[in-house]
Amino acid sequence: MVSAPVRIADAATVRLLRRGDRVDVIAAAAGPQTVGGEPPDARVVAAGARVAEVPKVHETSAGGGEGALVVLSVPRATAAALAGVGATSRLAVTVC
Repeated sequence: MVSAPVRIADAATVRLLRRGDRVDVIAAAAGPQTVGGEPPDARVVAAGARVAEVPKVHETSAGGGEGALVVLSVPRATAAALAGVGATSRLAVTVC
């Protein structure tokens, strides 16, 4: 298991999370719509990931961007997948 910092698009959702919570991380295309006006496809990138830390807002603002940071404890391969999709997609979480 490794620690994976993940920027979640909706900062208000991150404020609901607590250390020890289990979440699914869902990635959707960064644009509001795909070709043909259909909503973007979404897929689960990490299932049942444990929340290791929820940094305070002032600790994450230096990185810029929107959303809020959460640190998840996940297998190394999942951390790599999260980093990859985090660069091109908007990420959301659902609490398990």
